[in-house]
Amino acid sequence: MPQMNMVQAINDALRLEMRRDSRVVILGEDVGKVGGVFRVTAGLFDEFGDDRVIDTPLSEGGIIGAAIGMALYGLVPVPEIQFSDFIFPAYDQIVSELAKYRYRSGGEYPAKIVIRTPVGGGIRGGHYHSQSPESLFIHVAGLKVVCPSNPADAKGLLLASIRDPDPVLFFEPKRIYRAAKGEVDEGDYTVPIGKAAIARDGKDVTVIAWGAMLYECLEAANQAAEQGVDVEVLDLRTLWPLDIEAIVASVKKTGRVVVVHEAPKTCGLGGEIVALINEKAFLHLEAPPARVTGFDTPFPYTLENEYLPLAHRILPTLLETARY
Repeated sequence: MPQMNMVQAINDALRLEMRRDSRVVILGEDVGKVGGVFRVTAGLFDEFGDDRVIDTPLSEGGIIGAAIGMALYGLVPVPEIQFSDFIFPAYDQIVSELAKYRYRSGGEYPAKIVIRTPVGGGIRGGHYHSQSPESLFIHVAGLKVVCPSNPADAKGLLLASIRDPDPVLFFEPKRIYRAAKGEVDEGDYTVPIGKAAIARDGKDVTVIAWGAMLYECLEAANQAAEQGVDVEVLDLRTLWPLDIEAIVASVKKTGRVVVVHEAPKTCGLGGEIVALINEKAFLHLEAPPARVTGFDTPFPYTLENEYLPLAHRILPTLLETARY
């Protein structure tokens, strides 16, 4: 199998699905001739033309509104929002319309849309290019939310998302677009939505993460091992619906859990995960669940590495939780 980074794997998934299904169309700012700001859609305009790879005006509400109309008429649009920070002008379209069509029509008008967008920090983008807004969409009934951490999962999850009957927010951690590399099957395959994966086996404490933070957790786990603490790392892959069975199984095994995410702590997904663990695995806990997250501030520019929950911030919490 060839080696790919995440940009190449996502591009491969889009190309494969556009060849397989003529209903699939891409639209967004600079996705056509330029190939996207991160070049994720490079080459697709040349192969499929401007009626299937559509450069749009700088109007996120217009992009998503147009995509919803396309979906209701039977197309399968995959709109790109250039940065997740720019998705908020389209929030009303997503929450008030897209998320509700299948329910309000009794299943007669499902809107099959996958909204792709880069998320997270680590590229010196400052507070308008570094946010992690996943919890704002997880809170909305009718949406699925996916965030892969490696190229093979990115391809398989994107193919699964495009074929899923529900609308999907597909968050791509831009920090590891080219840093995360691995073997990727060139053929057609899917990774099931709603299934987490164990990235590292361990017995003393579970750490739950997704996207770029998975690698920080793996590094912290390696450092913890040098101090005699064996950490299990669980990669959620799908943020909603959560694989609560995998979470509970890991917590029952270790008795301790730490959740790591880039978004601010207050009302972040980590809080919901901790609540679910308390509901479903409380009697198996040997220590209070802990969170290592971004701070409740706008995302900073010069202090980016202080804001992000990097390995040096994760390690003390792992050790404290394991030794509680």
